Amino acid sequence: MDIIKADLQNLSEVARLFDLYRQFYECPPDYALATRFIRQRMENAESDIFLAIDSGSACGFVQLYPSFCSVQAIKIYILYDLYVEADHRKNGVGESLMNRATQWANENKAARLDLLTAHTNTIGQHLYEKLGYKKVLEDFHAYSLELQ
Repeated sequence: MDIIKADLQNLSEVARLFDLYRQFYECPPDYALATRFIRQRMENAESDIFLAIDSGSACGFVQLYPSFCSVQAIKIYILYDLYVEADHRKNGVGESLMNRATQWANENKAARLDLLTAHTNTIGQHLYEKLGYKKVLEDFHAYSLELQ
């Protein structure tokens, strides 16, 4: 298995996996939307995407967004998306993608890598804790404001 940094040449593969990722979170299938969204991130250099390739086909991806923590005055990355196709799970693909994300954040002099996950995602939580991630938001509430 290889982990590569995705670019526009990999757009269709990443978009396919991104569409499956959104379906995993109960969004309706929409390959056109997935393609537009990923294309915009790539063309605008707004995220860094790594793609897992196994036996010549893409089987998973991780997407990172560069950001900052004002309180600590540091650069961080937000690991927003991680997805591995069902038939490739439990083969180390997710862990390899996570490790590449960590390597990328270190190479780009980030001080921290943050992520959020659902309370029900116990498999993901096990992986994150195995890789050294610590729960840090028990004292905070998450809020969101939808804009028009």
